[in-house]
Amino acid sequence: MKQNIKTIVSALNALREQKPLVVNICNYVAMNNSANALLAVGASPIMAHSRDEMAELLSFSGALVVNIGTLDSTWIARMLFAVEQANIHNKPVILDPVGCGASTLRTETSRQIAAAAKKLIIRGNASEIIALAGEKGQSKGVDALDSSEAALGAALYLLETYQCSVVISGATDFIVTSEGQFKLDNGHAMMPYVTGMGCTLSALTGAFAAVGEETGLAAAAVLGVAGEIAAEQSKGPGSLQLNILDALYQLDGATLTARLKLS
Repeated sequence: MKQNIKTIVSALNALREQKPLVVNICNYVAMNNSANALLAVGASPIMAHSRDEMAELLSFSGALVVNIGTLDSTWIARMLFAVEQANIHNKPVILDPVGCGASTLRTETSRQIAAAAKKLIIRGNASEIIALAGEKGQSKGVDALDSSEAALGAALYLLETYQCSVVISGATDFIVTSEGQFKLDNGHAMMPYVTGMGCTLSALTGAFAAVGEETGLAAAAVLGVAGEIAAEQSKGPGSLQLNILDALYQLDGATLTARLKLS
């Protein structure tokens, strides 16, 4: 695990040195949160939704994050075009299948995007991962009612089907890759009470993928530790949201190394 922690710290340092541009097709609810988190950690966000600029942006960006949270037919076409452009330029695609399983539209769109992407990371909660894989999962809107561990079988199926990495976020995070599985026990119970926290993790996953860390492990580790630190000085979800940005901005390798609960 020591080597894995060194890799995470190295990825954070690389992100801050390179300040990669991350293209986000993000839902309206989490757009501001995701952009601020990317800025705080050291990346450069652009929230883009127009087909007219997507080919140009993806020619020089580091990664594409596709978040289906506020989905409609116009956005679906734009998302698929963006994935096509990411493929052309060999850029990683991070899919956040928000609410997958809550409706047929969300489930089918998530599968369509996953099948289209050549360099894919999927980041979702347990219920979304289970639904995306086609298993019967519990969901209530965009909230997970399944435990993260219950989605491991579904994540392995997605890895094999789409040749991707899968990040299952929850009270415990699991990262499933072709090289093995990782378990993270960082974070705080208050984090699910901040809307768009999973979306923030997906955006951060894009930032780390842009500098070559394409498993999703570094992003989950960084947000988990930042969430823990923020919770120690927060009275509730409102202050937690602000304090997470400060914690991301101030986070360093020594703090990561000392706090990470990785197995």
